[in-house]
Amino acid sequence: MKEEKVRLLFVCLGNICRSPSAEAVMKRLVKDAGLGDRIEIDSAGIAGYHEGDRADSRMRAHAARRGYVLDSISRPVCTEDFFDFDLIIGMDHRNIDDLKRKAPDLESVEKIHQMTEYSRNKLYDHVPDPYYSGAEGFELVLDLLEDACAGLLEFMNLSLSSNPDN
Repeated sequence: MKEEKVRLLFVCLGNICRSPSAEAVMKRLVKDAGLGDRIEIDSAGIAGYHEGDRADSRMRAHAARRGYVLDSISRPVCTEDFFDFDLIIGMDHRNIDDLKRKAPDLESVEKIHQMTEYSRNKLYDHVPDPYYSGAEGFELVLDLLEDACAGLLEFMNLSLSSNPDN
């Protein structure tokens, strides 16, 4: 019997800084944990401003210094995402509100969570958009995502191991 994959979608405003970074951080953590065959990861944006673009060059450079490759291509969230993904994780309060407005039904709304729900350090209640900031903004995003993605993986490991169907 084939195990079902858990599917994660990370979402920020334009899908060029925070959500592709979360995707890359989580992919590495999942790979390192040997769970690549159990967890599928993608990212998208609330708006299609940057549809078809690679991640912001500044974000890619900061991520590369930590060994992450941001290779996703920006795309907007679509209705199918609410049916295809098990967890839809927004980066800030506005992303969460926008996702809830886009959700086609109540079951979809229940899939929506904020990235910092999984933070272990709880220093921020959201992952701030670094687009208009300097280097410190991009580094902060990576710090917050490394912490929250590790917490998310811990949460998922508990869920995966406690679910008799998996």
